[in-house]
Amino acid sequence: MTLLTVSGLSKRFTRGGLWRASKGEVRAVNDVSFKLDAGETLAIVGESGSGKSTTANLVMRLLDANSGRIDLMGEDITHMRGKALRDMRRHMQMVFQDPYASLNPRMRIAETVGEGLRVHAPDMTRSQRLDRVAEVLDQCGMGAEAMTRYPHQFSGGQRQRIGIARALAVSPRLLVLDEPVSALDVSVQAQILNLLRELQRELGLAYLFISHDLSVVRQVARRVAVMFAGHMVEEGAIHDVFDTPRHPYTRGLLDARPIEHPDARQKQASEPREMEDVADQGCPYYFRCPQAQSDCRQFDSALSDEDHAVACLHPITIGR
Repeated sequence: MTLLTVSGLSKRFTRGGLWRASKGEVRAVNDVSFKLDAGETLAIVGESGSGKSTTANLVMRLLDANSGRIDLMGEDITHMRGKALRDMRRHMQMVFQDPYASLNPRMRIAETVGEGLRVHAPDMTRSQRLDRVAEVLDQCGMGAEAMTRYPHQFSGGQRQRIGIARALAVSPRLLVLDEPVSALDVSVQAQILNLLRELQRELGLAYLFISHDLSVVRQVARRVAVMFAGHMVEEGAIHDVFDTPRHPYTRGLLDARPIEHPDARQKQASEPREMEDVADQGCPYYFRCPQAQSDCRQFDSALSDEDHAVACLHPITIGR
């Protein structure tokens, strides 16, 4: 069953700042569409500035889209306001990248994890709320003794467990995870990823997983969408996209991963062009692409209608 549907989502930001004149607009997200089923994980990957986190914030309605539509559980939430949006937020929660900045240092853990319950379950007594907080902390590998302590008394990995517990407290169906392990040591990353897998199996959660780390994505997701310059350039099953990438940008990302020996890299068909700005029309990857041709400047950058979709006029045809 489809839980989340995003259609033609776009977001523009104005260049410039408080003390300087506007210099046009930045298209942070450009006509992005995807679906996420209940209990499924979709990863969105790309370099910094590709639009991954902006997409996550648009889905969570922390930002308003300039155009497009977001449907959660069959309801259009794109322009929801007030109580209607607050009620829908019970079904979608976010886990943030920085476990140090995402917890209020002045609040005890019981208050932090239980804050959503005060909003979404106002009929709960204080005792019931504390019982629920203890339950989700236990699910996330934290003891009840954590409830009376403050965030500064925990490690980064423990704080991220607390952030996950806070998201789970209101029993959501969707978790939006924005780089949830990038600030953690590798050994701690593995523990958090194992926890997320266990919670998904136990609770049937759907994950929208934002990451730049391809090795992490391969561990957690069944489908992956690749973003570049606000555009979704490739989407499909994880093994299809990673083993036989069709877009030159996806191949570039995969070739940038650490490997045991340089001979293991696939040779590019031609040398990449000199780095220039992202193309303002046609394929945004035109100036970097080793396979670019003149017709790419008129391409609308739309994903093909396939299970392994690609936004490219001249996709890679030879497997890795």
